[in-house]
Amino acid sequence: MSATPPPSFAPQTAQKAFHVSWDQFHRDARALAWRLSANAPFSGMVAVTRGGLVPAAIVARELNMRIIDTFCVQSYVGESTPGEVKVLKGVSPEIGRGQGRGLLVVDDLADTGATVKAVRALLPHAHIATVYAKPLGGPLVDTYITEVSQDTWIYFPWDLGLSFQAPIAGG
Repeated sequence: MSATPPPSFAPQTAQKAFHVSWDQFHRDARALAWRLSANAPFSGMVAVTRGGLVPAAIVARELNMRIIDTFCVQSYVGESTPGEVKVLKGVSPEIGRGQGRGLLVVDDLADTGATVKAVRALLPHAHIATVYAKPLGGPLVDTYITEVSQDTWIYFPWDLGLSFQAPIAGG
């Protein structure tokens, strides 16, 4: 895995990098499922695309959930610049009835809280869970596992590729 992705990948406001391996992400998503099991059963799940698809699959497996919908949003311009949240697809009427009562909404990260606010506007009674949270987004979700500083850019495993690493000592 590359030590640092190209500089254009991380936003200029991010001063720290947090690289998450597939193993670490899987452990953290399972920890989220374990924590959520205290609130189960849920009537269904909504995965926030795209980042919420991977943790939603893990949580759904761990909590034996079969009713899963997607809430499709675009909240970044390109890969790294936060922008206005655009709802590309809402949840189905069957899933969204009752303003989200009994629903579990899963995403990878609560960053600025903009996506969480969009979800809350449509599903005010849903339980929103993320694997990671930053100080601006964390207070808006119901459950998360790890908090990182606001000036940290998280490099998720699905955003990275394998590459050669030069030895530390050279040679």
